[in-house]
Amino acid sequence: MADTTAAAERMALILAEGGLQKATARVMAAFLFADSESVTATELTEELGVSSGSVSGAIKMLSTVGLIERVPAPGSRREHYRLREGAWATLMSAQNGTVQAMFEAADQGIAAAGKGSPAARRLAEMRDFYGFMFRELPALVDRWRALRTAGPGSDA
Repeated sequence: MADTTAAAERMALILAEGGLQKATARVMAAFLFADSESVTATELTEELGVSSGSVSGAIKMLSTVGLIERVPAPGSRREHYRLREGAWATLMSAQNGTVQAMFEAADQGIAAAGKGSPAARRLAEMRDFYGFMFRELPALVDRWRALRTAGPGSDA
């Protein structure tokens, strides 16, 4: 069995620098590097040396955004969780709501600041960027899913 502790901690650091809370980042890294198909909250608490409340909050957040899911574990009285198949595409699909909200907020900001103002100019760039992302993300996610379905080495 490989010792992936350093790699997992590095991944957690990168995730935390990207905006995740530290405990959530460490839980996510633990899911990515798990040696088993599923893990329990208790296993995560013991492995990471963090409070059960931190793990519970991280599991709730990661479940809410579609990265992990609860799975059946016959014979176990504990809840088991795993990284969801297709998690990254699911996350980017869910991000469309955020992208749309940013677009709308920028558009409302332009109206509030008044066209032609310096703020409106900056907000227009923001609106245009998020409008572009909102239009393009679904096609990118679809292409990714097609590549995954086609299998390794495919140019789908």
